[in-house]
Formats: sequence, C-alpha cells, structure tokens
Amino acid sequence: MNLKHLCAFAAIGLTLGFAGPAHAVTTIKIGTLAPQDSPWGKEFKKWANIVSTDTNGEVQLDFQWNGQAGDEVLMVQKMRSGQLDGAAITAVGLSQTGVTDVLLFQMPGLFANWGKLDNARNALKDDFNKAFEAKGFTVGGWGDVGAAKTMTVGFEVHHPGDLRGKACFFNAGDAVQPAIFTAIGGITPKQLTVNEILPSLANGSINVLVVPPLAAEQLQWASRVTHISSQTVSFGIGAMIFSSARLQSVPQNLRDIVTARGNDMSARLTASIRNLDAQAYGRMKGSKQAYDLSDSEKKEWNDLFAHVRQQLRGTTFTPALFDKVVQLAQ
Repeated sequence: MNLKHLCAFAAIGLTLGFAGPAHAVTTIKIGTLAPQDSPWGKEFKKWANIVSTDTNGEVQLDFQWNGQAGDEVLMVQKMRSGQLDGAAITAVGLSQTGVTDVLLFQMPGLFANWGKLDNARNALKDDFNKAFEAKGFTVGGWGDVGAAKTMTVGFEVHHPGDLRGKACFFNAGDAVQPAIFTAIGGITPKQLTVNEILPSLANGSINVLVVPPLAAEQLQWASRVTHISSQTVSFGIGAMIFSSARLQSVPQNLRDIVTARGNDMSARLTASIRNLDAQAYGRMKGSKQAYDLSDSEKKEWNDLFAHVRQQLRGTTFTPALFDKVVQLAQ
C-alpha cells in the first residue's frame, strides 16, 4: 500500500469514526443568585470542574450566575417546565416547590444559634428530602446563607414600631415577612426581586434590609446602608435542588458522581459560610453605626415573632411539623 492509499484509508477511517466512540455530553443547567466570584460561586465552579474531570467530560454543570435565570420563584417555575435542571436557592425559593414548611428553618426569632438550627435540620432532613421528592425535586445538598441582621439607611431600629412608615420590602415568594409587617402595622412594603434591591437602595425607594452580612457584601448592598443591629433576626438557609425527572434521565453512574460531589461541596460551604458571614459582620460593624438592643427590646421582637409564628401554624406551616420544629428549637 502506497502513501496515497494509506492517507485515503486514514481519512475514511476518521470519517466513519474508527478513531474510537464519541461520548455524548450531558449539560445540567443550574440557576443561582450568587455572583460567580462569591464564596458560593467559587465552590460551585470547583464542583463543576470536579464533576467534569470525574466523568471524563461527559457531564458539564452550566451555571447561570447573578439571577440570570430569574429570581427564585422563576427558577422553580423553569425547573418545572424543563428550562432549568437545578437551582441553588434559599428557603424562600425552596418553599416555591410546595414544601412551605421549609420556611420554618429561617423563621425569625425561632432559633437561638446555629447549633439549634443544625439539631432541627438534621433531625428532619430525611423527612424534608422525601417531601421535595414528592413534589418532583431532589435535594442535592443543604447549605447556609448567614445570620440575618437588620440594616438601615439613616436610622436605628429598636422597637417593631420603629419600622412604621419606613420603606420596607419583601422578596417574591416569601410568606413570612409580609405577615410580620402586617402584625406591626403602618408598613406598606414593596415586593422586590433580589436584583431589584440594589437600585432600590440607590434611589431611596427602600431603606431597610434584614439579610446576612455576607450576602449584603457580595451583592453590594452593604455599601448603601449606614446602620446595623447586632441582633440576629434569623438564620438563612438554602439548598441545591434538581428536577427529579431531569436527574433521573442522567445515567446512574454519572448521576452518582454529580450528587456525591455536590454533597461534598455543600459540606465545604457549611464549614466556611458561617465563618465568612461572621467576618463580614465584623467589617460592617467597623464601617457602619452598629448598635445593640436592650433585653426589653429583644423581648418585644421575640413576642412579635412568636405571635406571627402562631398565626402561620395551620396555614403556611403544617401543625404537626410546626410543633416538632418549635420543640427542637427549644
């Protein structure tokens, strides 16, 4: 066989695929509000790289950062319609799946510290995982957002009544914050998506935030506030969830890699986010006007939160599960 024939044979072989079987690439589209250079974003990118390596490139995690896929309500809707395969979302977003009881984990005034929250979440994790599965979603790993503080522009908030007449807001899909504002009275809150908060702070249409310091820094809200309370209002939590149907369509061996590496990622974030959030609070405490609440002021807030919790029992929250979480929180 001469060189001309050899080259022709090689060309035919490559055309017909003699070079070896090609593997189809599975792309899993995941929405998140997190910026890609945030602590969450860095871990998500690490997860994507490990999954790509461990599956020999057969699975690619494609993240849509900074709310490009929409707010958390829209992300869940897109998962239902098949436009999105997964999402990293907070408890507010998780509640849009129909599992509204998940909002109990970040109910204001319920947990005294992270340890109490961990006890309750760990005790009920399997129950919640099954509840999400029943709604068509699979939990790929639980995580934390941070310890929410009250932040304001130009004033301190010591009593619930101090919020009357102020420019407050609530996130789309949140069933708890509007109930608190109603209980206080004299507040007409605006419904905003996360991406609308920064411009609303900039133009003065809102002047109150109740968010974790780390989130406030990463989303650039911290630059707009002047005062911060030392009191932790609630503990923000979240999870990575997938469309169960989409996840089941991925071959078992590849699916196991995605979920196992996802659980590793969630564990790393749990170990780091709380510390990073505390550091962010330390920075804000040094750059803003920080203040403490007196014991009597704290009691006012805790009484308000307990009253609202009881109102939501039987409506937003399933009574039996509500009672169990409250018991574990104590």
